[in-house]
Amino acid sequence: MQDAYCFQKRFEPSGPTEFQTEQHYFLYAMEGTLRLDGLGNRWTLPPARAALIRAGHPITISILSNVVTASVLFPFNVMETPANVLSVFDMTPLARELVAECQGWGLEAHPLSPYARGMFQTLASVVGRLAETPSRCVLPAPKSLALTKALALTEARFDEAPTFEEIARLTGQSPRALARRFSAEMGMTWSQTLTRIRIMRAIEHLATSDAQVTEIATSVGYSSLSAFNAAFRNLTDMTPTQYRASFSI
Repeated sequence: MQDAYCFQKRFEPSGPTEFQTEQHYFLYAMEGTLRLDGLGNRWTLPPARAALIRAGHPITISILSNVVTASVLFPFNVMETPANVLSVFDMTPLARELVAECQGWGLEAHPLSPYARGMFQTLASVVGRLAETPSRCVLPAPKSLALTKALALTEARFDEAPTFEEIARLTGQSPRALARRFSAEMGMTWSQTLTRIRIMRAIEHLATSDAQVTEIATSVGYSSLSAFNAAFRNLTDMTPTQYRASFSI
């Protein structure tokens, strides 16, 4: 019978790499920030957050800074199949303590004692439940070529002051047609998509730099700190300062 195991590892920044495992994979970002792409969604994984990846499904991982991760591979007899192929979520104090306890059993510590197996099963239950409520910091991928072009241009100019009409014109679409595509394929308006892009980039800046919140707000296209704080809180339920502080809790 295959057992679960935990390991901690350091990584340096690197470009997109395809990743797939034969076991359900729990990835906890202890330090640093990653970007995960899978099944049409892009997630930012900053410190103190975690991802649960279903076995047998490839995702793409980009390492944005030096990172330290704690990972657990769960065999099918320990964890039920996760509801989502890829889910990024906030860790709770209980989940963090369970990870710390499970770090005592790596690949070489097999077979597991009944106590160790119980710890992994408890961790599996806890993170499986947390993964059912994923972070809202996710960007869906477009399905059509027309929207792919519009999204790419929006991402390229997110820190400027692009207008919807300008994006439509530069990609050869009418504003009405492009608006319908954003609604149908992204599940949000262009304005909401632009805000999502800006806040996700802001989270990456918060995690990978010591820049002041005001500087970060400006770097992602906000001229008003209050507008930036409001948009950030709306997506994360925290202010930027609170979010950065949560990295070290």
